[in-house]
Amino acid sequence: MSYDRALTIFSPDGHLFQVEYAQEAVRKGTCAVGICGKDSVVLGVEKKAALKLQDSRTMRKIHRLDEHIFIASAGLVADARVLVDMARVECQNHRLTIEDPPSVEFITHYIASTQQRYTQSGGRRPFGISTLIVGFDPDNTPKLFQTDPSGIYYQWKANSIGRNSQTVREFLEKHYTQDISEEDGIKLAVKSLLEVVQTGAKNIEILVITKDGSRTPDVNEIESVIAVIEAEKAEEAEKKSSRRPPQQS
Repeated sequence: MSYDRALTIFSPDGHLFQVEYAQEAVRKGTCAVGICGKDSVVLGVEKKAALKLQDSRTMRKIHRLDEHIFIASAGLVADARVLVDMARVECQNHRLTIEDPPSVEFITHYIASTQQRYTQSGGRRPFGISTLIVGFDPDNTPKLFQTDPSGIYYQWKANSIGRNSQTVREFLEKHYTQDISEEDGIKLAVKSLLEVVQTGAKNIEILVITKDGSRTPDVNEIESVIAVIEAEKAEEAEKKSSRRPPQQS
């Protein structure tokens, strides 16, 4: 029997193949990185190069859900757009009903629950995306969550999704420090994306969220960060070469 033809049928070894195929679509998507600091959260995404006649403003990887919550995704862009629209409506419903802004975990739970519902009934397929959801709670605490196509969600200090996410995550584990500052968070996000992005600043987008609002560093600022990173690498390489003992003839 072809267990991958129906969403609601488990294989004998306990797999739902359509969900696993959705996770494979995520692994083929462009990379996104989230870093939670002491008083800021940084989102970094890999942008696809725009065609010559294409308007790059329509190629969005980071979306605003509410005044204080943003989301980045990896996987099928059209699926992300549908999920973003649903999450925005839920944020407005929360404000209308409770008269308070939703917390980051509340909207993460809603998105994860929506993704999970699409794995449990026939006639539809799972969302082919993973998301990084970032923002500030009403008590001004920065938060970073991740969801995947199965409907699971976790809170992270730093994480990545998309292609080569395992490599980027290992890089973050080595270089992330507790209570990282905004400036160092931007540098770490750019540095980790350079592990998978070969074309430099023009294909990197950064969003910085603080309790006072959000801002998007322009290409010039990202290029200056890359210049600092390259200078540090050159200095480190020079130190290593000076430590080597001279070769004997």
